[in-house]
Amino acid sequence: MVLRRTLLAAAGSERLRALVAGTGPARRLVGRFVAGEDIGDALEAARRLAADDLSTSIDHLGEATAHPAQAESATRAYLALLDRIGDAGLARRAEVSVKPTAVGLGLGPEGEALAAANIGRVCEAAAAHGTTVTVDMEDAAAVPATLRIVAGLRAEHPDLGCVLQSYLRRTADDLAAMAGAGARIRLCKGAYAPDPATAYTAHRDVDSAYVRHLRFLMASDAYPMVATHDPRLIAIAGMLAERAGRGPDAFEYQMLYGVRPDEQRRLAATGARVRVYVPYGQEWYGYLARRLAERPANVSFAARAVVTRS
Repeated sequence: MVLRRTLLAAAGSERLRALVAGTGPARRLVGRFVAGEDIGDALEAARRLAADDLSTSIDHLGEATAHPAQAESATRAYLALLDRIGDAGLARRAEVSVKPTAVGLGLGPEGEALAAANIGRVCEAAAAHGTTVTVDMEDAAAVPATLRIVAGLRAEHPDLGCVLQSYLRRTADDLAAMAGAGARIRLCKGAYAPDPATAYTAHRDVDSAYVRHLRFLMASDAYPMVATHDPRLIAIAGMLAERAGRGPDAFEYQMLYGVRPDEQRRLAATGARVRVYVPYGQEWYGYLARRLAERPANVSFAARAVVTRS
């Protein structure tokens, strides 16, 4: 837990970002988890994954914008991405994931309305190209506004997906409110630093909550998106889906780009729906730090690379 907190704190360090950015081996580590820095890299990754019968959710990296112009730039990046997805014939396989703080949430009293308007623009573009949008969940402070945005936009865009995190104590209530008929819900554990007042901090408690929420989702009328790499939770998801009478088209597994790719292909080969979360862009450092926090086995490699550079 101490290591995880340290890594999450490192996500905001510009000094460490500069060290990693200038280190060849560490850059190769980045390449494991991030498709690249431009749209072409993301689309190429989506094509490769589609060849293995894997779908994608593409994330243009960036969050916590500090000015409306940055939020507009991030929104335009998604509109351009969707145009390219449509032109490439990938709409059946590729959707997009959007972080509300990247498109304006957090920019003062008007930030929530700005983010809602910008995500609405992305939803309209996605619908025009025949694909979907999922709204990412960020740290606990952003949860209430994010859920309000999703609830408001679903009236016009009922296929808008949202993410709920099992580490938050509030998630059972959020599931009951958000998991309506056909609602696309991505259930993950959560990759942000936990506050013991509002979140579970022990791995066993987070996992137990995940199973409880998964049981609720599978028995509901929602469309579960099971975001985990944990073999035990994957097996439980399959068992609960079978018990609920869900066929392979009634739920999906989701995993991160570069994490357990053999398992992604194995699941797809069984006929299961599998979607890979594909991030791209120049703002990769915070994302990488959170991935390392989730998978501490990668830390020694990254540390050796930074020490060598230093």
